[in-house]
Amino acid sequence: MQGKSDGVIKELDSAKRLSKRGGEYWMGREIQKILGYLTWESFQNVIKRARMACASTGLDDNDHFRDTTKVMVVGKGASMQVSDCYLTRYACYLIAMNGETSKPEIGAAQTYFAVQTRRQEIQDQLTDAERRLQLRDRVKNANKSLMSAAKKAGVQRYAIFQDAGYQGLYEMGLTEIKQSKGLSDKENLLDRAGRTELAANEFRITQTEEKLVRDRIDTESRAINTHREVGSEVRNVIKKIGGTMPENLPPEEPIKQLLTSKKRKELKTEDKKIAG
Repeated sequence: MQGKSDGVIKELDSAKRLSKRGGEYWMGREIQKILGYLTWESFQNVIKRARMACASTGLDDNDHFRDTTKVMVVGKGASMQVSDCYLTRYACYLIAMNGETSKPEIGAAQTYFAVQTRRQEIQDQLTDAERRLQLRDRVKNANKSLMSAAKKAGVQRYAIFQDAGYQGLYEMGLTEIKQSKGLSDKENLLDRAGRTELAANEFRITQTEEKLVRDRIDTESRAINTHREVGSEVRNVIKKIGGTMPENLPPEEPIKQLLTSKKRKELKTEDKKIAG
């Protein structure tokens, strides 16, 4: 049963799509098959109950369930128009809660969408500082993976390899970037970077790692050039969408101070719980 549940969760995760604005959604006919419903007609009854549940909370169900049609290829190459439905995460959660509980797929979906919804609630409640801390941790872990990939690619001069990435993204080396931002030599650039700058660096780092592996880079010089090229491409994307160049983004409060503030906040919360 556990294997079945894991398989359903993996399928639901694979079926997830992202809109142009970054919102998550699923398509009804894909969800229908994953949840073990043999026909679209039977699944439409579940969608109907989920819509009613959504409306009963005071929300507009059309914001979460959007009907559409699509062309489906049938026998011998013929095609026909069939109905489908765009579903938000909340819509999928309501579908899971209104599905046939005898189906093991429904139980797995209830768990999956409950966890996903809770994660989003937590994410929505994060302050800008907490989002920055979260992103900084991601960048730190991504850098570790990049260094591992660089080592396999034959890199031995890691400082030069890292500087190449900065040169591509900032059009200047690390020392010059720090001077431009008024940082001391001992400060870590990324510990003073805001969310926008961290996001740009995360993209540079993850895309470089992927390219090193995908292109089977096996010499230090090629790895260094690859890092510089990827950094430059990320810069071009920022320029194309009219974003602020990373060297022009002001430094923010050191990460260590944010961590200290977060710790103080957690202690105060704990004290209130004890006192209460």
